[in-house]
Parts: sequence; structure tokens; C-alpha cells
Amino acid sequence: MSSTPADITAVKAQRPGRLAQMSRFLQRNGSWAVLILMVIVMAVAFDGFLTGSNLGQIARQASFYAPLALGLTFVIFTGGIDLSIGSLYALGGVLAAWASSAGFIPALLAPLVVCGIIGLVQGMIVAGTRIPAFIVTLAGMMFARGLVLFITDEGSVTHHVAPSSGFTSLANGNILGIGNTVWLVVILFIIGVVVSKRTSYGVTLLAIGGQEEAARLMGLPVRRSLLVAHTVSGMLAGLAGAMTASYTGSGVTTLGVGLELTAISAVVLGGTMLTGGSGTIIGSLAGITILQLVANLINRLGLSNSNWQSVVNGVLLVVVAVVQTYLSRMQARNRGDAATAQEAAKDAPEPEPAVPGI
Repeated sequence: MSSTPADITAVKAQRPGRLAQMSRFLQRNGSWAVLILMVIVMAVAFDGFLTGSNLGQIARQASFYAPLALGLTFVIFTGGIDLSIGSLYALGGVLAAWASSAGFIPALLAPLVVCGIIGLVQGMIVAGTRIPAFIVTLAGMMFARGLVLFITDEGSVTHHVAPSSGFTSLANGNILGIGNTVWLVVILFIIGVVVSKRTSYGVTLLAIGGQEEAARLMGLPVRRSLLVAHTVSGMLAGLAGAMTASYTGSGVTTLGVGLELTAISAVVLGGTMLTGGSGTIIGSLAGITILQLVANLINRLGLSNSNWQSVVNGVLLVVVAVVQTYLSRMQARNRGDAATAQEAAKDAPEPEPAVPGI
């Protein structure tokens, strides 16, 4: 049985689609491949890397920054950015230590409420005025840092966690040998994955990032979604700061400087596009873990200068950005080729019916 021109063209139309699916898969899951490869290489190269104590320490260190990456991922889904999270992280730690004299619950609620309100205000400005999130959150970063200095009398006063509050158990305790903060992060990311994959809110965020005006015309709740995204980002930054205060036993004003760049790096390493409209929550978890593996690698190599970690992170970020750009262009080109091939398949002539007896 011979193939008709329409059949041949239809087969060609399917090939670009497969290439697009492959490039999309690599873009979404490449961070996990890098993470697994790093674990294998470091396990072979360094004795004791796979010990429970070392892996537990890596997981615990990653858990203090993971909430930042989680909240930021939702904002970047919309095509926005949140530069205030580093300052909110410091503010959350100071507020938690300051409020711990009133007990465990106030120490936990104070950073969530205050940082959440700052995030809410930023979201209101972004959604209501359409001023770029970069400008709004830059102002929020300066405001939060100024508030930290005001509470601590320009850094001269260090608030310590009250021993009677029991707040230090949040970060220093464990369940089944795994740190409480690790369990908390696992729960947060499970919720994040469900929200992004199984709810209309997650779809709306990606639609806003794809094309905000089109999302408005479709009747999607753009304003409300932006408000929630920025509020959640602020609350999670405050929570991360509270977790760190619980671990160190004090609220340190100098913490969080430049931490927003670390969170952005983790999100990008996880496969989320800074332009919005594409990405995964679980990828951001892989990204922040990769950064902690790099820190562990630097320590094991005996490089005392901490700037080496920034150098390696910068190289990783550039490589990932280049690969993401290439994969995005490949997807766009394949979609265009698929559309052209499908149109050609429609226009292809149908085979002439066979004449009996010939």
C-alpha cells in the first residue's frame, strides 16, 4: 500500500512536535538531571559524601532558602520579579527574635503578618498601576531594610530569641532524624506543586506570564492573582527569616544582603523562564539544592575564599540561561514548522480513486 502525499506531509507535521516535546522536557527537568549527576560525581570523588550527617546538613541548609525560591517562583511565573525578599528575610528574622519574648506563636506570626502585608502592598501597586515589579519591589527592598535598621537602632541592638519561648526548637529539632525545617519545606513544596498544577490559580499565573493583556481579555482574575503571588512571596520570605532566627538564636541585621539574587539563580536553574509563562515549582527545589551542593563542593575542595561559590554559581547561571534560550527558540521554531506542515497536509491533493480493471 503506497503512501499518499497527505500521509507523508502529516508524518512530517508530527516530527517538529516531538522535537518541541523533547526540548520542553529538557527545559523543565534538566535541573534534576544536573542534580543527580552532581550527586554521583561527588559521591565517587569524596569519601563520606553520602553519609546521613552530610546529606542531612545539605538538606537543612537548603531548607532555610527554599521558601524564598518557592515564593519567588510564583511571582516569576507572572513575568514579574521580587527584589525585596532578601530584605524581608532579614526583617522576618529580626521580628521573630523580637517577638519571641511573647512566646512561640507570636515569634512565628509576626514575620508572616508584617512581611505578608509588605508583599500585599507591593502586589497592589503592581496590579493597580502596572508599574514594573522590578521598580516596586526595589522600593520594597529599601523600605524593609530601613525598617530592619529602625527596629535594631541602626544595627546596634541585636534581638535574641527568648529561651523560654521554645522557638529555637523550630529549626534545631527533628522528626525521625530529619530536621523540622526540612519537613516544613517538603510540605510547602507539595502544596506549591498542587497549587501550580491542579488549580486554576496556577494556570492563571502562567497565563499572565505568557501574555498579561490576553489573560485580562479572557476574564482571568489577573489583579487578584498578582496580589496573592506577591503576598505569598513576602510571607515565605518572612518565614525563611524566622527559621534562620530560630536556628541562630538571634535576629541578625546583616543577613539577607544579596539573597534575592541567590533565590533568582535557584529559580532559573530550576527551569523557570524569567520572562514568565513557563516553569515548575519542583524545579526551583532542585535549583536551590544544586546551589547548596556547590557550597558543599567548595568546602570539600578546601577553597577558603567564599567568593569561589559566587564564581561557580555565576558560571552555572550563564550556562543554564544559554541552554534555556536555545531550547525556547527550538520550541518556537518547531511550533512554526509544525503549523506549516499541517497547513501543507490540508492542501495536499487526495489520491485519485483506482479504476477497476486497470
